[in-house]
Amino acid sequence: MDAEVIVIDNNSSDNSVTALQPLFPSFLFTANNENVGFAKACNQGVSLSKGKYILFLNPDTLVPEDCFIKCIEFFNTHPDAGALGIKMLDGSGHFLKESKRSFPSPRTSLFKLFGLAKLFPRSKTFSKYHLGNLDENKDHEVDVLAGAFMMVKREVLDKTGGFDEVFFMYGEDVDLSYRIQKAGYKNYYFSGSSIIHFKGESTRKGSLNYVRLFYNAMSVFVGKHYGGGKAGTFGFMIYLAIWFRAAMTAIGNFIRRVGLPLLDAALILLSFWLMKNVWNEYIKPDTYYENRLLWISFPAFTVFYLVTAYYAGLYDKWYKLSELVGSTLAATIVLLAAYSLLPEQYRFSRGIILFGALLSFILIGILRWLLVHSGIINAGTEKETNLNTLIIASQEEYATTVQLMKDAGLHERVLGRVAVTDEDSTGIGNWKKVRLLYDVVPFREVIFCEGTLSFKDIIEHLGQLPEGTILKFRARGSSSIVGSHSKDSSGEFVAKENGFKLNRPHNRRLKRLIDIMVSLLALLTFPIHLFTVKKPISFFGHCFAVLFARKTWIGYSASEKNLPTLRKAVMTCNGIPASVVQQLPLENLQMIDYWYAKDYVPFNDLRLIKRTYRNLGL
Repeated sequence: MDAEVIVIDNNSSDNSVTALQPLFPSFLFTANNENVGFAKACNQGVSLSKGKYILFLNPDTLVPEDCFIKCIEFFNTHPDAGALGIKMLDGSGHFLKESKRSFPSPRTSLFKLFGLAKLFPRSKTFSKYHLGNLDENKDHEVDVLAGAFMMVKREVLDKTGGFDEVFFMYGEDVDLSYRIQKAGYKNYYFSGSSIIHFKGESTRKGSLNYVRLFYNAMSVFVGKHYGGGKAGTFGFMIYLAIWFRAAMTAIGNFIRRVGLPLLDAALILLSFWLMKNVWNEYIKPDTYYENRLLWISFPAFTVFYLVTAYYAGLYDKWYKLSELVGSTLAATIVLLAAYSLLPEQYRFSRGIILFGALLSFILIGILRWLLVHSGIINAGTEKETNLNTLIIASQEEYATTVQLMKDAGLHERVLGRVAVTDEDSTGIGNWKKVRLLYDVVPFREVIFCEGTLSFKDIIEHLGQLPEGTILKFRARGSSSIVGSHSKDSSGEFVAKENGFKLNRPHNRRLKRLIDIMVSLLALLTFPIHLFTVKKPISFFGHCFAVLFARKTWIGYSASEKNLPTLRKAVMTCNGIPASVVQQLPLENLQMIDYWYAKDYVPFNDLRLIKRTYRNLGL
């Protein structure tokens, strides 16, 4: 079709414009020096356009090849249509409710705020905001279209104007949809094609920033278009919603970032206290345990437990039951080992430790289950590193995709290739029957390669995959694999950058632990270093800087923003003090840093610290 593509970059920091322009020379790119907001950026694109139809399209989307033609055909058969939205799916292939919406009102906001819309998703009354009573597989006239995919006739925009730039993010699509209706046109939800909208990229839905932006946008819309008592009532509802959601979000953020270890500590203390009483009552009733057992030993054991759990991964971004089991086992072993080193007066029954740890495991497991099901923390499907992966591709596409996985250090989880044509018998199965493979090959992840298969084929096939399958996509000619398992979290990508072992949470924790332990050991033995380290005063300054997370003992030798971030180095990874000017060419230093990050082994930091010990004060 005869079309123009206009890309407005809102001050991105990943060099994407520089990378994309040579690949798409016929596209018109405009790079803003600041993030001017969604509405203003879209209006920039409109001012540069010439077409009869204008499509506003988010960058985090995959669109089937025949989508635009179908949309224009719909306009041709519906002359009353002013704008058109489409059926959107998230990165797992599930329908996105915001594909069709009604205008906000006090009642619909109340039902949404207090969860009635979620309890009755198909109700015409309670789920009116997302028009849950309307079949998503049929075309409908609706009030609001989503700005992620919004096709509008140019003649309509000439009458209504573009997006209102008062809206920085959220609400601008509601406002434009309202003005289109006021101008005498209709907004349609079109189900004849589907796109994937990964979502979660601009603002996290669980964040306070999201709550503030979204509800403030609704407040602006109400003040602009509603008058009298209705605006006052709605305004009150909006501010009630802001405070309610802000409070819930703040509680959730506190639990995720700070409160989770505190809650665990309370449960661990409770478990040891209960087991001590049970033990004293039923197992050894004649044994007397002094109060200092509770006030000294139990808190000390709790600290041991939490530290061990942290380094075992229990407080990583995604919760997994296997990490709770592993951290409990590790913590129990550490506790029993620490118990054997205690003075005799602080010792008591090992059974209290063992069964206290078991009870704490049960209580923490129940707590995690409640937090996961309430949406406060996320289950760990996206964090799994041992996923069984099938790649749906031709032989050539498979080879290039496996190479990408190898560069990212993920190739070991690839089970094999699923053929994309009936004539190809070299795959482990055919893509049209991939669900049947699940009983034979228990895969958890599927990578679709666009090329031999079209995006249209891929999107239409998503519903045939087993529930819970993690989906990723690779476009023909691209050097990355993208996906998003949840509409509420940031998307994922697989590229060379994923191959850095230094990026793994376990290694980053161990690196920080090495920094802390080396600093503490150096400070505790400070008289020795006065005679063995060059510039001992600077050395002790480095110890405090590392201890307070301003520096790291071993770091990069050159500045490179494409590598995992590290604090300022005391000693570079090639064994030269950071204060000394490097003699090697910049390209060589960058390569040394690259391999340090890619093949990082925590023990190597210790060996380098030992080898360069005398120069750690330089």
